[in-house]
Amino acid sequence: MNDRLGLPADFGTPESHIPGERPKTTFEVCMSLNKHWGYNKFDHNWKEPPQTIRNLIDVASKGGNYLLNVGPTAEGVIPSDAVRILGVVGRWMTINGESIYATSASPLKAVPPWGRVTAGKGKLYLHVFDWPKDGKLLVPGLTGKITAAYLLANPKKTRLNLDVDAAGVAITAGATAPDPITSVVVVEIDGQSPAAR
Repeated sequence: MNDRLGLPADFGTPESHIPGERPKTTFEVCMSLNKHWGYNKFDHNWKEPPQTIRNLIDVASKGGNYLLNVGPTAEGVIPSDAVRILGVVGRWMTINGESIYATSASPLKAVPPWGRVTAGKGKLYLHVFDWPKDGKLLVPGLTGKITAAYLLANPKKTRLNLDVDAAGVAITAGATAPDPITSVVVVEIDGQSPAAR
């Protein structure tokens, strides 16, 4: 049961906003692709692909589910702008879906300044919104035996250079972001669940 009756609930349903901090309970963000839940021909305030993809990542990094609404016309037609936006999201997910599906919230205590993190079995997925100008991605507070790092979009899984010390990890990922919206770096950690301090 959700929290909309004002009674004790199994999960929360924040509407049209993403919690700033990770909620202590299970949650599902309910959001529309524009401003209306139903079709409105005057509503052209679309959440473009970068915002939509980063919203999805932000919610996943906090352990939540993202319910994204699209209002069809009276004839059951999805608006062309929604089709365009969801097409871009779908293409991004085709390449990077592993970093979203069946993942859990970031184990890192702090939200990294460059983006968000999700966790899988023995892996961390670093979603880089703001690519570092010097090509070095710093992940403070990460512990565990790191065995490899590579770009998720690289089918060859070409290893990136790692520099590990007591403060965390620095990954040399190159000077240019592979994806203009969000690039994903995979960090493999000795077959165990990633840990952080």
